[in-house]
Formats: sequence, C-alpha cells, structure tokens
Amino acid sequence: QVQLVESGGGLVQAGDSLRLSCIASGRTFSGYVMGWFRQAPGKEREFVAYISWSDNITYYADDVKDRFTISRDNAKNAVYLQMNKLKPADTAIYYCGRWHGGSANLPASYDFWGQGTQVTVSS
Repeated sequence: QVQLVESGGGLVQAGDSLRLSCIASGRTFSGYVMGWFRQAPGKEREFVAYISWSDNITYYADDVKDRFTISRDNAKNAVYLQMNKLKPADTAIYYCGRWHGGSANLPASYDFWGQGTQVTVSS
C-alpha cells in the first residue's frame, strides 16, 4: 500500500506561482513513474505531467509546457510541481499518482492517488 499526500495549493492571482508537493509513505514509489493530474468542476481528471524514476525524463501536457516543472526527490519520497504564470484555466484540484502500467498520460494507468490539493487562480 502507498499513501500519497499532496499539499501546497491555495488561492492566487493570475501570473502568480505555486509549488505543489506530494509525499509518499508506506510502500514508496521507488522505481515508479509519478504523475500529476488535475480535475476541474464538472470535468474529467486530466494529465498535467509525469516524471520517470531515475533519469528524470519528464513529459507535460501542452497547455502547461513552459510554465510547469515536475521534479522528484527520491530520498525524500517526494514529487513536486512548480507552477508559474498561473492562469484562471489552471483552477482545479491537483492530484499526484503512482503509475502502474499503460500510457502515463491516462488516469487509468495509475493505481494510487492522493486526496488532492485545491488550486484556485483568480483573474
């Protein structure tokens, strides 16, 4: 079992920055790709970014590329999402997840999720 806990969300203005954290406990995410997804009210959970285990290969959704940066610290069992130049369209609950197989940009490819952290961007 893996427990994931996200933090760092909040209410910010357009153009501001936030850094989200995801801390794993229990059976850690050692060896696994980790991803960030988000879900806005009335919408499906959508892919934001993922990062590989050891060689820090990253991949981003088109609408966050060049604004968001995913990183990880395996010694701390942590994954981060640095979000810059935030837009109102980024408003959502942000979730981290542990990939278990399949396409890493699909929610169904993740077996453990955190409870999420709310990000609200005002215009």
